[in-house]
Amino acid sequence: MNILYFASIRENIGISSETISCSSNIDTVNDLLTFLRTKGDNYKGAFSQTDLIRVAINNEYVGLDKKVHSADEIAFFPPMTGG
Repeated sequence: MNILYFASIRENIGISSETISCSSNIDTVNDLLTFLRTKGDNYKGAFSQTDLIRVAINNEYVGLDKKVHSADEIAFFPPMTGG
């Protein structure tokens, strides 16, 4: 799956995107977040507050319980604010 990171999440992790293999134990967005946190302190910090993270799969906003598939494009970003 292709993972995209935006704004402060991208800054914390240090990359804007990566491709990962979909492990058999990654079924949902929440499972993916759990996996990503194991990749290092920068990931752990970026995804420490899941209630503040927005997720889109294939350009559609989804919840943490949404199923993920190997061909998905998954984007993570913080809440947007207007001005």
